[in-house]
Amino acid sequence: MTDACIIQFGTSRFLQAHVDLFASEAAGAGQDVPDIVVVQTSGDAARAARVAAFGQAGGYPVVIRGIGSDGLKIDRTVTITSVSRGMVASRDWQDLVTLCATRTTAVLSNVGDGGYLVANADRSLAVVEGEHAPKSFPAILLALMCARWRYGNFEPLTMLPCELVQRNGDTLKRIIVDLAVEIGVDNSFRNWLEQDCLWVNSLVDRIVSESIEPVGAVAEPYALWAVEKQPGLSMPFAHTDVVLTDNLEHYERLKVHILNLGHSWLAQRWIDAGRPADMTVRAALDDRTTLDALSRVFVAEVVPGFAAHGLGDQAAAYVLQTMARFRNPFLAHRITDIANDHDAKIAKRVGEFLRWVSAATNPPAMPELVKLASHTGVSVS
Repeated sequence: MTDACIIQFGTSRFLQAHVDLFASEAAGAGQDVPDIVVVQTSGDAARAARVAAFGQAGGYPVVIRGIGSDGLKIDRTVTITSVSRGMVASRDWQDLVTLCATRTTAVLSNVGDGGYLVANADRSLAVVEGEHAPKSFPAILLALMCARWRYGNFEPLTMLPCELVQRNGDTLKRIIVDLAVEIGVDNSFRNWLEQDCLWVNSLVDRIVSESIEPVGAVAEPYALWAVEKQPGLSMPFAHTDVVLTDNLEHYERLKVHILNLGHSWLAQRWIDAGRPADMTVRAALDDRTTLDALSRVFVAEVVPGFAAHGLGDQAAAYVLQTMARFRNPFLAHRITDIANDHDAKIAKRVGEFLRWVSAATNPPAMPELVKLASHTGVSVS
């Protein structure tokens, strides 16, 4: 294995069963894949066992369960060996600084919906001059990049954010550059991170329903990492589920405004009905009334919305695939997990869809989606 490494911010079960799995399978196929070092940014003591378990001898398990395109049951366990170590930013800061300065070629992240927020304590030049980790992920990343540059390693870093944020690479770049300007970093360093480093937009798609303790996950067979092409981009590995594309928006719209929208529609229905805390997506759709109601929203409003932008056939096909994924009999995908940050998700998944469709020449009526957005206080204008 190459001496290079990938720093991954975020310990989530999603990345364990997605990018980390792809990297492990690529290495198993004979590719020279950098090892992955997983970094916890939050310092959450509840995840201490998970951090400690990363890099354990023998790897960790990901269980893939579902129904294949041939109608046969899939139930297999993959051992993930791509992760070499777990670190905590606040505890292992100096080791992390050295790692970024000397061995790192790419940075992965999946830090949650609030992960791009900059803590007030991090809005000073001290964040790139101190001996301790900053509080927030953007400041941590900026400090590490600055330490690399000061060390004299001017090889560009490739940033591969995996957060469900539209044009996540551009968004993260803007946040980091704005913070660098705000705190007054050296212009030469700012030019390096802004002009030389690669900030890659991507879209991730896989339902990862359960964690395995202390580390591991249960996921569906379907998986996609759609990565927007850009000059100079060299991915750290190749995999059949990694797609390089010139049209990332196509993948984003389908995933966010069909699969994620459907999840949030189910979450609102679950909230309104006061249903059990352990209810799963599959159990919700076992109720015929709920299944028919969601199907109507997709057929009568979502697909016509895509059709107004010339994407009706693609949307209809993705709806069929999504409903099959929702009804996967082997996943326990709890609606309570989907309902976290519910209003923010409605704004992104429903509100943005309504605004996008309304900009078309002949937008269809979407009363149910308007009602859903308005019910949660989301503006649709």
